[in-house]
Amino acid sequence: MREAKIVRKTGETDIRLELDLDGTGKSTVDTGVGFLNHMLELFAKHGNFDLTVACRGDLDVDAHHTTEDVGICLGKAIASALVDKRGIARYAAEFVPMDEALVAACLDISGRPFLVYNLRLDGKVGEFDCELTEEFFRAVASYGGLTLHLRQFDGTNRHHVIEAAFKAFGRALGKASSIVGTALPSTKGVLE
Repeated sequence: MREAKIVRKTGETDIRLELDLDGTGKSTVDTGVGFLNHMLELFAKHGNFDLTVACRGDLDVDAHHTTEDVGICLGKAIASALVDKRGIARYAAEFVPMDEALVAACLDISGRPFLVYNLRLDGKVGEFDCELTEEFFRAVASYGGLTLHLRQFDGTNRHHVIEAAFKAFGRALGKASSIVGTALPSTKGVLE
């Protein structure tokens, strides 16, 4: 069972997150941030993960702490659910078009966190600050032990670009975390 439950309570957020890497794409997400809910639902659906997120954050300030802390919890859940990483594919790359937008997510479940972020975003989608997209993915990569490259090839609609990024990340993580054998995919003998 490649599942994880994460609880994180700070002065800014109170989060409970459950992830099943071998799910069917079902999600129940309530972060208090509608756009973030939608993106997490897309991530789960396109990665074939089961995901439950309940978050109460200091939205009277803004959505920054909520978005970043949900990313931290998701990263921790990914790392925990992968257990020892034996048999995983480890690498994956996915290109996702969303109307005029085209985004790639290239992923290595390396144990070495690194984010290369090349999405051209500014402004807002509804009430969601687009700069929070980078904060979210940085937190996921850092706490998940992932090397993640996100690159925008095309796109002018902010919603489409961010949606393509979340779908591409979900699909890439689904493939990279899939079981394809029994060995640890590293000549070093460790993934860290």
